[in-house]
Amino acid sequence: QNWALENFPLLMYILAAKTLILCLAFAGVKMYQSKKIEEKLKREREEKLKREAEKKGD
Repeated sequence: QNWALENFPLLMYILAAKTLILCLAFAGVKMYQSKKIEEKLKREREEKLKREAEKKGD
């Protein structure tokens, strides 16, 4: 019991660090996913424009 009281600040620090790491990881994944989705949409749009340009060329 005494050990827990002495190390309470350390435990809180570890908990805060874990929470921060989880938040950063989550934010990183979200950013990575949105970038991938944006790239995919951009590629699809470019392909569509290319196809339309080819149709006009005929």
